[in-house]
Amino acid sequence: MNIETILSAAVLGVIEGATEYLPVSSTGHLIIFVDLLGFVGPPGRVFEIVIQFGAVLAVCVLYFQKLWAVLFGLASDRQARRFAATILLAFAPAVVLGVLLHGFIKAVLFSPYVVCWSLILGGIAILLIERWKPAPRIHAVEQFPFGLAFGIGLIQCLAMIPGVSRSGATILGAMVFGVDRKTATEFSFFLAIPTIFGAAAYDLWKNREGLTAEGGLLLAVGFVVAFATAMLTVRWLIGFVGRHSFAPFAWYRIALGALLIAALSLRPA
Repeated sequence: MNIETILSAAVLGVIEGATEYLPVSSTGHLIIFVDLLGFVGPPGRVFEIVIQFGAVLAVCVLYFQKLWAVLFGLASDRQARRFAATILLAFAPAVVLGVLLHGFIKAVLFSPYVVCWSLILGGIAILLIERWKPAPRIHAVEQFPFGLAFGIGLIQCLAMIPGVSRSGATILGAMVFGVDRKTATEFSFFLAIPTIFGAAAYDLWKNREGLTAEGGLLLAVGFVVAFATAMLTVRWLIGFVGRHSFAPFAWYRIALGALLIAALSLRPA
């Protein structure tokens, strides 16, 4: 393993940490930049999945007090039980569809062209939702009806298409259902914990025989860098959503998707 490969792992960690919680698709960015950098990591795209766990750990650290209170309040606190049930209900559709479609998604949909078109169409969807969303009526995760949580979980499954954005699907989906922007964003953070942890564990198990010490080093570098970058990004995003819409991310998606389609079309076969 050379230093260029390790530096590429660090760059991809930065990209993951910076994009995981923004509505721009971290998976889509990783697919594109893995291709551009010529990065060869562990088999089965385990690298891309595992460094997402670094971003999840950042949320666990930043929201440690709330998560700790929920964990130790399950036996006695009704609000804690409701919070946990809400997250699990939203997580359930991804478990079922993720297991059923895992092979198809990795074999067919992990394509730069799929990512490009998903970026563009997702950007258009964000602009439309920002324009036509209903007035918010739900201002805390504990206020979520169980049906709403399950519905957001179904919408999250759209993010199995690379380029759609898990955070974007959950945030904008929640806003369509009447959740205010800040609460929708925080719910997306919490839902990421079981969703990404589950995906990482499943992919590691599926590809356990192909992991090597060199692959482990790349995973460690990407994981640590993604964690540090996500810590900064989450703090910034909470302040941003209190003052701005998601329209800038929509235009970024559209511009990036169009630029990448042009770049791919010019690349030698």
